[in-house]
Amino acid sequence: GFLIDIICILEYNIYNGMTEGKKSMYYSEMVKKAANIMFEAHKEDIDKGGYPYVFHPFYLATKLDGENEVCTALLHDVIEDHVDKYNFEYLEKEGFNKEIIDALRLLTHNKEVPYMEYILEISKNNVAKVVKIEDLKHNLDIRRTVGEKAKKYDTYVKALEFLEKGD
Repeated sequence: GFLIDIICILEYNIYNGMTEGKKSMYYSEMVKKAANIMFEAHKEDIDKGGYPYVFHPFYLATKLDGENEVCTALLHDVIEDHVDKYNFEYLEKEGFNKEIIDALRLLTHNKEVPYMEYILEISKNNVAKVVKIEDLKHNLDIRRTVGEKAKKYDTYVKALEFLEKGD
């Protein structure tokens, strides 16, 4: 079924990452917990390209290699997209550490904060920064949206350039 497809995609990405000298996703009980929360939160969501939304956080997670980074990638849109069901206190009670929670707070965009101010704050936190760089790269991939650029495409390019120049 659907979950088997996701696991196959993850295994493919992880295998290719290891065989090409790239990073490979970190596995742990916290990562499993983050994956389950993310899946439950996003299981009915569809992205702008018509794909199940769960592929986006899973894809980001396969690009990262530390427990905090992988958990943050998996959970990065849970509160922003599902504030009616999830909050930071819930994630703290589930055992996610301060570094993950701090990164998630930064990545959860308050729409009243101008986008580049939001990016500036993210740039000061290493976990949030590496997750946002992968998030922006994936959001800029027009293959996901059947060749259609995101509304904020130019802003995303500017944000990615800003975050990468600090590397």
